[in-house]
Amino acid sequence: MNSTEPRPEPISSELKEAPEPPTAEPNRSMQEYSQLQQGLLLWTLAVAAIFFISVWIGYGLATALNYLLGACVGVIYLKMLARDVERIGSAGQSPLQGRLALFVGLVIVATQIERLQLVPIVLGFMTYKATLFGYMLVTVFMPKSS
Repeated sequence: MNSTEPRPEPISSELKEAPEPPTAEPNRSMQEYSQLQQGLLLWTLAVAAIFFISVWIGYGLATALNYLLGACVGVIYLKMLARDVERIGSAGQSPLQGRLALFVGLVIVATQIERLQLVPIVLGFMTYKATLFGYMLVTVFMPKSS
C-alpha cells in the first residue's frame, strides 16, 4: 500500500447511526396527562369530602351517605374515562358502553332499593363534573405562564 492512499475506515464507523425519533415530546405529554389525571382525581375526592360533610350537617347522615355512594361511583367513572382517553385510537369496544352501564346500574340500584335516595346519589355522581368545571375555570382565567 502506498502511504498517500487513504486508508479505509473500519466498518463500524462507516455506519452512521440514524437519528433517534423525537420521543421526548410524547413522554412529556403523557407525564403531563398523568399529572393532570392524578390532580383531578385528588381534587374530586377533596370536593366530595367537603360536600359530604356539608350534606351531613345540612341534611343528616342518611342523605350524606347516599351522596357519598354517588360520589364514589363518580370517581370510578372518572377513572374509567381517563383510561378510555389513554386508549383513544385503539380498536376495541366502544368506550362509552362500560361507563354508561356504570351510571345506568347506579340509577337502577338507587330506584330499586327503598332506603336509597336518587337525587343525592345522582348529585354525588356529578361531583366529578364540578371538579372538571372548576379546573376549566382555573385554566381559562389563570393560565400558567410558560
